[in-house]
Amino acid sequence: MSSLAEELLLQTIFRGNISGFEFESNSITEEFTKDCAYLLHKTAEMYFHAVSQYVLGKSKVAPSHGHTIPRLELCAAVLATELGLFISEHVDVVFDATYYYTDSQVVLGYIFNDTRRFFVYVANRIDKILKLSSKQQWSFVSSECNPTDSATRPMRAKDVGKSVWLNGPVDVMSDLQSSYRDQVFPLIGNDDGEITFVNETNVMKTHVRKDFALDSDRFARFSSWTRLVSAITLLKQVAHRHHNGTDNPDVLRFANDSKNLILKVVQQEFYSMEIDCLQKGLPLNRNNSLLKLSPFLDDEGLLRIGGRIQNSDIDLPGKDPIIVPAKHHVATLIVRHYHEKSEHQGRHITEGKIRSSGYWLVGGKRLISSILHHCVVCRKLRGKIVEQKMCTLPQDRLTPCPPFTYIGLDAFGPWNVRARKTRGGQANAKRWAIIFCCMVSRGIHIEVVEEMSTSFFINALRRFIAIRGPVKHIRSDKGSNFVGAVKELNLNVIDVEDKSVKDFLSEESITWTFNPPYASHMGGSWERLIGTVRRILDNMLRNTDTKHLTHEVLTTFLAEACAILNQRPLVPVSDDPENPVVLWPSTLITQKTDVPNVDLTLVDFSVKDMFRSQWRCVQVLAQKFWNAWRRDYLQSLRTRQKWNHERSNLKQGDIVLLKDHDSHRNDWPMGIVECVFPSHDGLVRKVRVKTIRNGRSVSYIRPITQLVLLMAE
Repeated sequence: MSSLAEELLLQTIFRGNISGFEFESNSITEEFTKDCAYLLHKTAEMYFHAVSQYVLGKSKVAPSHGHTIPRLELCAAVLATELGLFISEHVDVVFDATYYYTDSQVVLGYIFNDTRRFFVYVANRIDKILKLSSKQQWSFVSSECNPTDSATRPMRAKDVGKSVWLNGPVDVMSDLQSSYRDQVFPLIGNDDGEITFVNETNVMKTHVRKDFALDSDRFARFSSWTRLVSAITLLKQVAHRHHNGTDNPDVLRFANDSKNLILKVVQQEFYSMEIDCLQKGLPLNRNNSLLKLSPFLDDEGLLRIGGRIQNSDIDLPGKDPIIVPAKHHVATLIVRHYHEKSEHQGRHITEGKIRSSGYWLVGGKRLISSILHHCVVCRKLRGKIVEQKMCTLPQDRLTPCPPFTYIGLDAFGPWNVRARKTRGGQANAKRWAIIFCCMVSRGIHIEVVEEMSTSFFINALRRFIAIRGPVKHIRSDKGSNFVGAVKELNLNVIDVEDKSVKDFLSEESITWTFNPPYASHMGGSWERLIGTVRRILDNMLRNTDTKHLTHEVLTTFLAEACAILNQRPLVPVSDDPENPVVLWPSTLITQKTDVPNVDLTLVDFSVKDMFRSQWRCVQVLAQKFWNAWRRDYLQSLRTRQKWNHERSNLKQGDIVLLKDHDSHRNDWPMGIVECVFPSHDGLVRKVRVKTIRNGRSVSYIRPITQLVLLMAE
């Protein structure tokens, strides 16, 4: 290149007029033109190329634990923004732009994030970075071009002057790096599995009415009207204290305002259309359910009952009662509240208490009846005994057999008798009686015992079997003397509370079935006969000096009472003259043969056979008895005199009240049904109840007729 071209180019550059220089020489060759163009290009490239120089730098030592790599990179980004702020404040140079570079794409994802929320540590540092810089100032630099890595790596002293720490990267301002400035960096996860952002939260839009800030669904959380009013009153007091800075001592006014607010919310939910019509002065629809109540809005905005007595001077709460829909939970709370105020009285008294307190429940009669029906206190005070449909008769009452093959027995008494004479007078003793009732023929047999003990009962049972013949099945209550006799005689027991009933029984053995305690109705076939024997015996003793009643006299009287009962008609006496035979138990009992298991289905005999032989006479009488028994007596047992409907079965976990005849109803113990024993028809008539007695947990077998259901499971 010629020296002339270089000189002209340098002068032009220093004068700053590159595009306007002129040549005075007319001898310009092609080579001279090429040299000027080359020098102009190189000089312009050097003139406009950016130069990076070291101004200020910082580095920190990372802690030994407690921080991850993304968090350390984030702290470095915070330090970079602080250095940028420090340089701009202390260097007397006007900066056109400031750019920040990092080799961590995780940090860039934090800075460019617009959708996720971070935990406190990350969120605080991102907030500080964005306060000192903007997203557009941040860009990415590769780790090979990042000069800050030199501060944490070893370097020889002679290489410090040439390092990128002092001179800066050569290609930071190049087109390759500037292309990152227009890029948006996504939020990516950390390599070490750290969770730095809060889980996503679904936000649901809720429409809030401007007129009422309360939601009536929240009232369902309360089980008491008093607690609901107290909660709203407390909220109003807190709001008043926060708004005015002082407490208002007028708690009664806050309570009244709380009641009005609750009722206003309920009315707005159920009667919003009626309230809008009354506010606009429009009449209600002809088919509206509130039309006959002549409703109107009072000064508080509450819907009240109108009517024809508004001009009365009587100032009572019940003059213009507030309308409350019975289907709302608030109406239930009001009924419970005033039912307790009326000491758990009936529907009429409870309804009158509500009405006199200034509330009109629309459809309240059914609501009040339902609440009183489920009230536990009312059930405890006046609840009925649990009932169930009457069970079908057992097979041993429906199968023809010799008398006293299937029996039911019980003990009754006592009577005072004269035992012996003494010098001072006479010694008295007591006597009891054991009644044996045939389950089929309905005949009875009575034995007198001196004590209510196991040994005396066994002797009475032996005497009965010796007189009346062998027995197959015995039913009784669970008296201690009967239980002891079963253990002494080693009899087979069918315990109604035991699931494991023995599969086979010997023909000669006696099977014993116990009824549950306090279940006298389950032995009604012989229990009612005890009352009849008592009435007959009382009439016999009416003309007898009871002071001189002896054991022999009592035994005789009971035998006569037994004979009278065995001659009672089992069915109503017929008026048909062609059927003069009366069906009574003695017809079969007095004609009993010596063979216990006599076959009753031998041959049909006629009346003529009665006069041919004695045994034929016995068979004719027995056959007449069983024919009449099947035709008249058995058919009379078909209908149920009571307990005709099935009831809900008691279930395990039900809370019940145990009936106790020796104490007042308020002192009856409560218990929980521990186990149920369904009958063959699937209906529960006896259960096992667990209760507390003298601080101990005990269990009892009881029939359902001795229980009052308080609360179902």
